[in-house]
Amino acid sequence: MDGIKFTVAIDGPAAAGKGTISKAVAAHFGFSHLDTGLLYRAVGAKVLAGGDPVAVARMLDPVDLENDDLRTPAVAQAASQVAVIADVRAALVDFQRKFAARDGGAVLDGRDIGTVICPDAHVKLFVTASAECRAKRRYKELSDKGINVTPAQVLADVKERDARDSGRAAAPLIAADDAALIDTSEMTIEEAVAQAVAIVAAAKDDVR
Repeated sequence: MDGIKFTVAIDGPAAAGKGTISKAVAAHFGFSHLDTGLLYRAVGAKVLAGGDPVAVARMLDPVDLENDDLRTPAVAQAASQVAVIADVRAALVDFQRKFAARDGGAVLDGRDIGTVICPDAHVKLFVTASAECRAKRRYKELSDKGINVTPAQVLADVKERDARDSGRAAAPLIAADDAALIDTSEMTIEEAVAQAVAIVAAAKDDVR
């Protein structure tokens, strides 16, 4: 698809599987992939280090996304906190839209891709799962990394982030009206990926 612009917007709450699905979709079709949550995690990490949220967002560099410490619970919470700041979101919009418009196709995953960043995306998916299911997955992920947390703490964090992300005034976490819903609560990752790939493939055929 060199020279052709095709955008896939994938939104959803934490630990629903959207990142894994996004990477798989991008790999299947040869599209570029951007985990937009890393932008906010990178800002959050710099804020934890003493930076000003808006100033950090305006000066963010792609190399900042390569920090291995961006997946910690503390950074995740900081990312959710800075994401409610309208000026932070505005500073990162241009970065995301330029990525979405690149030749060869692009997959962006986050929380406001289909509603704010790429409202005209060729495909919009909303990937979700129950809070309990997502907390169980996140607990295993953190435990496997040696991070000391309890299942109750992880569930509380998931619910807190859901409430903050869905309730914020700037670009709240909601499904776009024309997004296809994928509930992964009772799915294997293979089943979820297959469903996403089928949706994208059908849309891709329509634009040929």
